[in-house]
Amino acid sequence: MHYRNVCLEAIAYTLPDEVVTSAQIEARLEPLYRRLRLPEGRLELMTGIAARRFWPAGMLPSEKSIETAEKAILAAGVDKADIGALVHGSVCRDYLEPATASGVHHALGLAADCVIYDVSNACLGLLNGVLQVANMIELGQIRAGLVVGTESSRSLVETTIEQLNRDTTLSRNDIKPAFASLTIGSGSAAILLADRRTSRGGNRLLGGVARANTEFCHLCRSGRDEAAGEDMRPLMDTDSETLMRKGIETAQAAFVNFLDQTGWKPDQIDRTFCHQVGRAHQKLLMDSLGLDPARDFTTLEFLGNTGSVALPITAAIGLEQTAAREDERIGLFGVGSGINVVMLAVGQS
Repeated sequence: MHYRNVCLEAIAYTLPDEVVTSAQIEARLEPLYRRLRLPEGRLELMTGIAARRFWPAGMLPSEKSIETAEKAILAAGVDKADIGALVHGSVCRDYLEPATASGVHHALGLAADCVIYDVSNACLGLLNGVLQVANMIELGQIRAGLVVGTESSRSLVETTIEQLNRDTTLSRNDIKPAFASLTIGSGSAAILLADRRTSRGGNRLLGGVARANTEFCHLCRSGRDEAAGEDMRPLMDTDSETLMRKGIETAQAAFVNFLDQTGWKPDQIDRTFCHQVGRAHQKLLMDSLGLDPARDFTTLEFLGNTGSVALPITAAIGLEQTAAREDERIGLFGVGSGINVVMLAVGQS
């Protein structure tokens, strides 16, 4: 994929106020830890995740998506009348129907001819939304588009804790598929894209690649239709080790295509922002792609894995701390269950 006329105008984020440490989660798992004689500090030691955040109980995803979208629009200085597409891309949404994008569209006061819908693709929903909006801009169908999403982890983490404590038949091996659920955090992100001719920032979305390895779609699963609604009581079953290994293999194959499409070499990539899973995943990904981990910005330590909003939140915080240079080449690398990979290139050239 190549784009000549698409710019990444703004990335905005909103974080919950409530911080939940890994130590606090382990304290709530005291019955399980005592029965299986698990060492304290195991969760942070294995993942590198010291904390994650929760939204208030009962909060609908659209509430924060609206707030974050307003931030992105303000930062970009784009007229709402010029926003021709709104995509809500998080796993979490208000209801199975209507599309969560509908409520967000109404609250933002966007035009009636603005295309709106939800996209769901595990941790890659927002990146898929970016590709769809970019395609519309490149074709000249719209002048600007907005991709937004909000992930809420409270119910997943609390339901997992309850199940692990309640089922006294579980062994150390049995609890492994539930372990990844304890790393999930909450957050909200919005990405605003605009036509190059109207862009104020000039940070171009140069192109990217997508790759699927659906032979391993069974490695991470959530309950049926439990990703929607304020009363959700989700559970996840994740083969973390195999998912990480196969995900990295898929990323390696995608990266070969990414370098071919962009004409870049690994050492020419100035900064990377990746999906945030854990310390082991980040190290293995950098090593496997031949990239310098010092150039990779992470938030997993204090936000955990925030699903589809993890990469854009991380990019927003990283660019907030150090603005992009005119000649900088930035890679946005997403790896999600399914297995799916999306890699995007951002730069000035």
